[in-house]
Amino acid sequence: MSESTPQNIGVLGLGIIGAIWAGHYHAAGKLAGAWNRTPQPDLPGWMDSAAAVARAADAIQIVVADPPAVQGVLDSILPELDATKVVIQSSTIDPDSSERFRARVTATGARYLEAPFTGSKPAAEDRKTVFYLGGDDALCAAVEPLLALVSEHRLKIGDHRQACALKLAMNLNISAQMQALSEAYSICSRAGIDDDTFFGSLARNVSYSGLTRLKEPVLRARDFSPMFSIKHMHKDMRLASGMAADLPVLATVTSRLAAAEEAGLGDQDFAALLKLLEQG
Repeated sequence: MSESTPQNIGVLGLGIIGAIWAGHYHAAGKLAGAWNRTPQPDLPGWMDSAAAVARAADAIQIVVADPPAVQGVLDSILPELDATKVVIQSSTIDPDSSERFRARVTATGARYLEAPFTGSKPAAEDRKTVFYLGGDDALCAAVEPLLALVSEHRLKIGDHRQACALKLAMNLNISAQMQALSEAYSICSRAGIDDDTFFGSLARNVSYSGLTRLKEPVLRARDFSPMFSIKHMHKDMRLASGMAADLPVLATVTSRLAAAEEAGLGDQDFAALLKLLEQG
């Protein structure tokens, strides 16, 4: 029974990404329930408690802000877990937190999969999310049909700790690129180089990246509506800093994100690192 394939899924955490995933699962007829700390009763599958979702669902996907939020969710749902349940932990957390959470879940007989992801709001909307799966092959195979409903790729990374480490490493790379792109853009803007020239030249440069393609319209329009917020990227870099204190780019990016949050930009997209430069 513990190796059974889950037939439906509940989503705990209905932020930018969780709400989109819940909609996809609902459209596929697989959503057992959904819950958020701030009530959102108009969303598909809404239930009044995380525990109610856990009772109804074969698989429970957690997508909340940080390790304390995950811990709070687990406190609520642990009495509902048994060998028929799978917990899919998709929040960005650190390896040590994953170790603790996995131990709590598996002690109930339930299975635990670490499944952080990459891809912001547009990717989630287009089912282009990429999951980094940390768990055994049988468990990854069991949840494959459900995760395929909201994602383009499911990459088997290794164990739960390694999946967390890779996710934080990927976000370091993204945030460092964003800081460098913002500084390059700022240099050219101050020199009187227009946007068409800057981005046209960058498109023909070896440094052109998927991040540049995604953020070009954001920088051109100065529309920093959150696809992935400053405050969440800052949280991720703090978690990464707890794993490695001797990485100079990580230290620099973390300090820039901290300054942006202190400047009141925390709820804006992390491309608003450019605004921090422009504010002087």
